[in-house]
Amino acid sequence: MPSQRKPIIAIIGASKCSKKLRDMAAVVGKYVAENEGVVVCGGMGGIMEGAARGAKEAGGTTIGILPTADRADANEYIDYAIPTGFGEARNILVVRTADAVLAFPGKFGTLSEMAFALQARKPVISISAWKLGDEIIQMEDPLEAAEKAMALARESM
Repeated sequence: MPSQRKPIIAIIGASKCSKKLRDMAAVVGKYVAENEGVVVCGGMGGIMEGAARGAKEAGGTTIGILPTADRADANEYIDYAIPTGFGEARNILVVRTADAVLAFPGKFGTLSEMAFALQARKPVISISAWKLGDEIIQMEDPLEAAEKAMALARESM
């Protein structure tokens, strides 16, 4: 019997970014929500906020796994804020929660999440983010990347 669980897509990237990147993340979050997926992210600003905003605008569900110990630190678009108090160590929880990972440009936190995802054998799609070998699918178009992530997530369920 097929799984009744919704695919969970981690959307990762810079906590501080341009409006253009935040809006690209919103397109991805919206696509995930419109296709019965759940967005998980670090719950803070930048790419995370954009992805959560897009998902919420489409009526979707969002999970924020926070680096801080205070639920109130989550951005306004997070439905389920999980305060960890773990700092960057929460990055492993973000990717372990997901069925597939979509990576936007970011710094070392994004790099660590991508590495954790590869170690966990989760599909990683990079939208102009770090290029780390053949294991990561490189894409330029955020909508096509979201489609690919959802397809890979459903295959793994």
